[in-house]
Amino acid sequence: MQNTSTDYDYLILGAGLSGLMLAQALVSDPYFKDKRTLLLDKSEKNTNDRTWCFWSENTRDWDAVISKKWERIAFKGENFSAETPLESYSYNKIEGIDFYESVCRKLRASNQLTFKTEAFLNLTETAEYVEVTTSATTYTAGKVFSSILPPERLKNQTKYPVLQQHFIGWEVRTQEPVFDPEVATFMDFTIPQRGNTRFMYLLPTAPNKALVEYTLFSEHLLPDEEYEAAIEDYMEALGASQYELVSTEKGSIPMTAYPFEKHNTRRLLHIGTAGGWTRGSTGYTFTYTLKRTAELVAFLKKETNLNTFKIADRYRWYDKLLLDVLYRKNELGASLFTQMFQKNEISKIFRFLDGTSSLKDDLQIIWSLPKKEFIKSFFGLN
Repeated sequence: MQNTSTDYDYLILGAGLSGLMLAQALVSDPYFKDKRTLLLDKSEKNTNDRTWCFWSENTRDWDAVISKKWERIAFKGENFSAETPLESYSYNKIEGIDFYESVCRKLRASNQLTFKTEAFLNLTETAEYVEVTTSATTYTAGKVFSSILPPERLKNQTKYPVLQQHFIGWEVRTQEPVFDPEVATFMDFTIPQRGNTRFMYLLPTAPNKALVEYTLFSEHLLPDEEYEAAIEDYMEALGASQYELVSTEKGSIPMTAYPFEKHNTRRLLHIGTAGGWTRGSTGYTFTYTLKRTAELVAFLKKETNLNTFKIADRYRWYDKLLLDVLYRKNELGASLFTQMFQKNEISKIFRFLDGTSSLKDDLQIIWSLPKKEFIKSFFGLN
């Protein structure tokens, strides 16, 4: 028989990016000083299991954990390639372990938050609280914030196209200096597309060290061997046939305009990818999570019904159009992104992808893309 533990104000399911950002925001804001929060995750968050990259004009809040900044990025397509200075922006990389250690250190110093490593099993909502059962016990909380995305949620619907941003990345150390550590290759579409949207993502941290990632925006994942063979071919094309594999990362992020918030209730709110906090058309998460966390904290100071927290902006509609194009014509991804980078200023692109652009900027970018397929998507044509 399980024990029962009660009376948390807030319970956060999952200590990933969104869960940790929310936990940090709650313990850092004096408004919540009397709130008791429980953070649950099945792991201790003590491994370097991933990286986050983001562009920003001001990195002051994250400088302590940023492992590398780039002031220039490269884009490569079949008929257009450019190396671009980022002007007021920088492109920034955070190692997962550095982020975990920094945030968890702040959380441990707070007497408002308890962090437990237990596997989530299920939850039940009543009129007064939410009951959360784990592998060890049962908790109750006034409000629950869940970053857990049930796999069937997207599989059991057909209204919204779902692609995956899927990848395998190798951190490599070469014998010869083959990389320029001052330039991050944002997208390299010069590799074989094979009917999909496929590109290489290259983040050099030294002349002989880099993260090389083979990424696809497509519906179906590949066997691991296919990602790895593509990385090997790319390394050989760079003139780096001899290298040491330092570490690997692997992931798959759903790309969709699906309205995840419709699964929220009065006491349960979905956060992170499970709440639609990932930019549907690109899979970028870090700055979107920062933005949504700030919005949620402001909301909690005014409202009690979590079901009224909405994500309603025009970028969801943009994502829906772009994803429909890529879903119907996945082979067009390379030309679509090439035109975007060829015809628009990089700062304008960053603002558009971050959801901070003006309507005028949005229209200019959308107008620079292949019009025929977007018109079809707009009118629901095949």
